[in-house]
Amino acid sequence: MKILTVLLVLLLVVIGLPLLASAVWAVFAVALPLGFLVIWLLPILIILCSDRTTGGEKLAWMLAIVFFSWFAWIFYFLLAPLKPRAERRYDRYRSYYG
Repeated sequence: MKILTVLLVLLLVVIGLPLLASAVWAVFAVALPLGFLVIWLLPILIILCSDRTTGGEKLAWMLAIVFFSWFAWIFYFLLAPLKPRAERRYDRYRSYYG
């Protein structure tokens, strides 16, 4: 009976470990590229949700990130917005009219 138990355990180890290892590698094979994709898309999502730029300037920054990657994202945080918004230009006149 002990020999049968040892043989069954040995058979499970010999068959189970390669199956378990292949399942773990399959998870890594899917999760790793998805993780890199999320990290690559993160600056684009941050710019999409940002209020610093609008319209065409936002599109230009996103295209810069697609073509120049993380360098453009660093420049976005340093330089954006490139042009002042119209609302900011006329803030000083609000006290006169209301």
